[in-house]
Amino acid sequence: MQLGAFSVSLNVKDIHTSKAFYEKLGFESFGGDIDQHWLIMRNGQTIIGLFQGLFEKNLLTFNPGWDQNAQNLDAFTDIRELQRKLKMDSVMFSSEADETTQGPASFIIEDPDGNPILFDQHR
Repeated sequence: MQLGAFSVSLNVKDIHTSKAFYEKLGFESFGGDIDQHWLIMRNGQTIIGLFQGLFEKNLLTFNPGWDQNAQNLDAFTDIRELQRKLKMDSVMFSSEADETTQGPASFIIEDPDGNPILFDQHR
């Protein structure tokens, strides 16, 4: 099962304040749109997403089809295949991808401690 790129998506109160803080830790903006209240920041291979008002909790995020540089992988496990596998393993879903579609889609599960895990395929 290939999960793709990994990052932590943080629910922040003020994206400008959070951006400035993480820049002090050596992170640089890598993607996103601060005017839309979301940024992707990286320090080496470590990636965090800053999201103001878009999620209720911090999330673990996997991006099937991408490497850590947001570059397309030649081969990857499609999100709908991941979802079917997890359903067969009796994993409960907070939201599901439409299995009749192709391309971009997402779903959310929670670990046993209630931590949300977002699977977000962009291609």
